Amino acid sequence: MKPPFKLLGLLVLTTVTGFSTMAQEQQMQYFRPNNENGINVFETTKNDTTSFHKMKVLVGGNFEMAFQGLRDKNSAIPVTKAPYVGNVNTLVPLTNGFVLPMANLNIDAQLADGIRVNLTVYLASRHHEDTWVKGGYVQFDKLLFLHSDFINTIMKSVTIKVGQFDVDYGDQHFQRSDGGNTIYNPFIENYIMDEFATEIGTEVYYHNKCGLFVMGGVTNGELDPTVIAATKIDSATGQTNNYNPAFHGKIGYDKQISNKFRLRITASGYTDQSANSNTLFGGDRTGSHYFDVMSSQSIANGTTLNDANDYNPFSGRYNPGFTEQVNAFMGNLFLKYGGLQFFGTYEITQGREITEVNDRQATQYAGDLVYRFPSHKENFWVGVRYNSVTAAMIGDPNNITINREAASIGWFITKNIMMKAEYVVQQYLKFPGTNILNGGEFDGYMLEASIGF
Repeated sequence: MKPPFKLLGLLVLTTVTGFSTMAQEQQMQYFRPNNENGINVFETTKNDTTSFHKMKVLVGGNFEMAFQGLRDKNSAIPVTKAPYVGNVNTLVPLTNGFVLPMANLNIDAQLADGIRVNLTVYLASRHHEDTWVKGGYVQFDKLLFLHSDFINTIMKSVTIKVGQFDVDYGDQHFQRSDGGNTIYNPFIENYIMDEFATEIGTEVYYHNKCGLFVMGGVTNGELDPTVIAATKIDSATGQTNNYNPAFHGKIGYDKQISNKFRLRITASGYTDQSANSNTLFGGDRTGSHYFDVMSSQSIANGTTLNDANDYNPFSGRYNPGFTEQVNAFMGNLFLKYGGLQFFGTYEITQGREITEVNDRQATQYAGDLVYRFPSHKENFWVGVRYNSVTAAMIGDPNNITINREAASIGWFITKNIMMKAEYVVQQYLKFPGTNILNGGEFDGYMLEASIGF
């Protein structure tokens, strides 16, 4: 892991100034903790349980280390492709060993009563070994500086988020691993189709005391914004590409029905009709936690790497490639009764690249069943996951399918230290004979230790 020298000065300064506030985590307003207390927390609520006295700064971080024991295979037809030497469908031989650790730096500040700011930095990760800023945003739960009783009354039910942030499309992004932050995920990896993007924009939430909430958001639709005028021609319209804003929204119900039973159900949508390069399904700058599975040895040998651990940092995932236009819908169901919880996902999305005339479609569904015990602490768990994606690829009229089954066990040694183990099987079905994923399968175990504070 390359040392992030550029941030050492900042890290030392913030560590020194932050030591007196490190223990004040529970005093941050409208905040999701970076440790076990953040499990099963989605959007922050309007529960105002903390009084504001003065500005507070919380310096936190996440660090994970993993040991991988995966093996893969395929039955693809040998293919040669210039400028690479040999069969590009030959897989990289895998062995057991430690993979690259990942680390995040989190800085949260309570600037005023009801106003909080967040900055998250990827110190090191698989995809970008150097330091990268994930994003930063300010969240308004009160607007007392406007000195308006009317607005103060409205803000008792409203939250406003402004900046570059993780777009709130669907619920699965609240439970995914994010570089060094794997505390919220009871499994090792995220879903096969990983909906995650940081974009510049605004989200406005309305919360009702009965448990209903609704959100509307608008973003630039880009991970990497640009002010350079478009020159590419959209194949579907014959016109120069436009950089339109993207819109997303969510409606849901989240209620603790009784001491033991919690119900949450949500529906989300995201649409971007024209983009420079939309990354809703490829916005992760950290990379997959399944290293080098289903990767080409020939292409790896012929690739010059630049600030990346390998040429295929998202191995094990599937990106449908809707970079020009995307329309997506996701429904989620979360049930928790005592220590038993179920998290379900159904997603349907369609879109295209700029060179395509017609839309393609992809669907995904997943179910996570997790049991946390003992009842008074819930610091141990066992879980199973099933995840499946069916999609149409560019230039192929037939749908491909990817299925994953995973089982996990885990232990929160303290609220800040977690260990987990997973056994996973993933199969690739109906891929063309010349595709490296034809007859593809990987399986094996993963061990991971994670710290969050």
